[in-house]
Amino acid sequence: MDRRSFLKTSALGGTAAAATTLAAPAYATGKRTLTMVTSWGRGLAGVFDAAQHVADSITTMSEGDLTVEIKAAGELVGAFEVFDAVSSGQADMYHAADYYFTGQHPGYQYFTAAPFGMTPQELVNWYYHGEGMGLHDELGQIFGLKSFIAGNTGPQAGGWFHKEINGPEDFNGLKFRMPGLGGKALGKLGASVQNIPGSEVYQALSSGAIDGTEWIGPWADEKAGFQEITKTYYTSGFHEPGAALTLATNRDVFDSLSPAHQKIIETASGECHQWNLAQFMNNNGAALQRLQSGGVKTLEFPDSVWDAFGKASKDTLDEFMDDELFAKIRNSVETSMKSSSSWLTKSEGAYRAQRDRVLG
Repeated sequence: MDRRSFLKTSALGGTAAAATTLAAPAYATGKRTLTMVTSWGRGLAGVFDAAQHVADSITTMSEGDLTVEIKAAGELVGAFEVFDAVSSGQADMYHAADYYFTGQHPGYQYFTAAPFGMTPQELVNWYYHGEGMGLHDELGQIFGLKSFIAGNTGPQAGGWFHKEINGPEDFNGLKFRMPGLGGKALGKLGASVQNIPGSEVYQALSSGAIDGTEWIGPWADEKAGFQEITKTYYTSGFHEPGAALTLATNRDVFDSLSPAHQKIIETASGECHQWNLAQFMNNNGAALQRLQSGGVKTLEFPDSVWDAFGKASKDTLDEFMDDELFAKIRNSVETSMKSSSSWLTKSEGAYRAQRDRVLG
């Protein structure tokens, strides 16, 4: 009797076969090419590097079973169209900053960086040992996405201005590039806020289409060449204290992969987050010295401006609290942030202050 006949005539075998059929999902087999669209111009320092790094890691870790083909901004879809392209199945995955997509849901702000939000260490505490990853997944399910953080720029600078900012009133009428809810908060101070893809910011600042811009930090900003246009640089900003990047895969595509390949995407994303954060942090100090040597004036906003940023940020975030999922994410973030910060301030914060005092 062959195996098929045995299973048909054996009640036990028939039950086992049925259970096996029901329990085993169908995974696509063989080598696959996944198309990744990005919000980054090809070669854009740091952010495109992160997209390339995670793509290469997935291909290497899968031993070529998954090949990730990158499409930079504008090569398949525009920089801000990647979310819809992946959600609809036009592309397989995107690499971007999720706060570009607060129009789809304001909760996405927290998976990049929220105004007066988490530092990179506070973010990973929440994401990996709090509710962060689960909430990212809950949000992604609405749009047919499976998302993981996959990059981090670290604390972002306050930005480049054609004139110094001496008080909150100086933002009134100022044409300024800032995405997400940070930009919405700045608008409450009277700024005319623009959301311009990274690869287009230099031209906009140079031409006078905007009066100022935030981008990332000294290394990426130097690479972008903003110091060629203006020498007024604010080194600390309220809007992105630790900006994560995201790799999001179409959920049907993700579900069609084997558990091993799914884990490779998750693991490659987590490794990319740390690799990219270290890349920015390693390069920023030397870049800042070069900028200063080249005549760039580094400044800090006065307290009156920080106070205005704080009120505008709170008012902006409060506007979305009638959305149940947004409120859930915000409350989770702020609870985790307070818990993490209480120890980091007393340990690392106190140590760094003493180190700077002792070593000069």
